[in-house]
Amino acid sequence: MKTILVTGSNKGIGFEVVRQLARAGHRVILAARDAQKGEAAAALLAKDPIAVTLVVLDVADPVSIEQAAQRVKAEFGTLDVLINNAAVLLKEDQSLATGTAEVFHKTMRTNVFGPVTVTRAFLPLMPAGARVIMTSSGGGSMTDPVGGWSPVYCVSKSSLNAATRHLAFELNSRNVSVNAYCPGWVKTDMGGKSAPRNVEQGADTAVWLATADKTGTGKFYRDRQEIPW
Repeated sequence: MKTILVTGSNKGIGFEVVRQLARAGHRVILAARDAQKGEAAAALLAKDPIAVTLVVLDVADPVSIEQAAQRVKAEFGTLDVLINNAAVLLKEDQSLATGTAEVFHKTMRTNVFGPVTVTRAFLPLMPAGARVIMTSSGGGSMTDPVGGWSPVYCVSKSSLNAATRHLAFELNSRNVSVNAYCPGWVKTDMGGKSAPRNVEQGADTAVWLATADKTGTGKFYRDRQEIPW
């Protein structure tokens, strides 16, 4: 049994990751920015019945991050897996050349600075063999063609991929693995109704990375297979 925290998990892919991990018997911490939405998500899971622990955590707020880390330390003492899932994709994200600074700053603050700051805050609780998992996107790959969609979001995921590689290098001596994965285009509030994949498919690789007997580090995955950065 592992103790696992998933950020931004009151809905979408994060919620499904929490559901699958809790069903498998792990101690799962559902982290949500909004307490009421987190409570609603936990209540929905309780109907299965699945018990999870709700922690309020806004990845764009350093004070909220530190408070969440202190609560997890007090209640659990350790954290085996951190899944950095929270992210934003803003409807105003149409152009890198002419878009507003606010869109750029908000996207980078949530999608890049957030996961790195959360990882730094929880590292003291992570033992040897712990895992950090970043929810990234194929839009962040530097080897794939540029698609012309949500360019700031794509830049943020490229930056998250770079952070993943550097953290993997730095934490290798502590035997803490750091990997990123692309869930694909999934039917969520972010992905929209036209997406071809369901949340179960989107969550699968994160659950696999969290629970597999052995994983690498500094890798980028989709559908449990390594893909180019």
